[in-house]
Amino acid sequence: MPASKPPEPLFIGRRATPIGEAVLVWDAAARLRAFDWSDHEPRMRVLLARHYGPVQPTEAAVPAALAAALDAYFAGDLRALDDLACETAGTPFQRKVWAALRDIPAGRTESYGQLAARIGHPTAVRAVGLANGSNPISIVVPCHRVIGADGSLTGYGGGLDRKRWLLAHEGATVRLAA
Repeated sequence: MPASKPPEPLFIGRRATPIGEAVLVWDAAARLRAFDWSDHEPRMRVLLARHYGPVQPTEAAVPAALAAALDAYFAGDLRALDDLACETAGTPFQRKVWAALRDIPAGRTESYGQLAARIGHPTAVRAVGLANGSNPISIVVPCHRVIGADGSLTGYGGGLDRKRWLLAHEGATVRLAA
């Protein structure tokens, strides 16, 4: 059962970035609903279906404000994505985790345990990790800023090479796994 009735309508578009083609989904109010990479588009569609049931977004040009914010971020304006309007479905716990992710500034990282403690659920480290992995809005809801308790680079739905690039782009340092 989907967590939310699908917004009507949804649109899908693509945007070139230095680390691959981004796939974006937004609603009629231009609120971002999903962001992933073209090589991970099937995963994004699974998350959309999980949240809204079967949806078929209409192909469209990425809205100018969204395109400009993405271009600015990749050009070095690390705060360019901070004020983008986003809307997610998901459980109340997932939305709490995703909101907390947006509070991690560019150039900073947090462990899953730190994030769990910050949202008031210090023993829910595993649940925080699952919510982080189910984030439908990559980069804008910066799940790539969550790392292992020992400071090491951990999983990312877009791949560890992209996570490494994003963190380096933002000036964060992480320990590379041996």
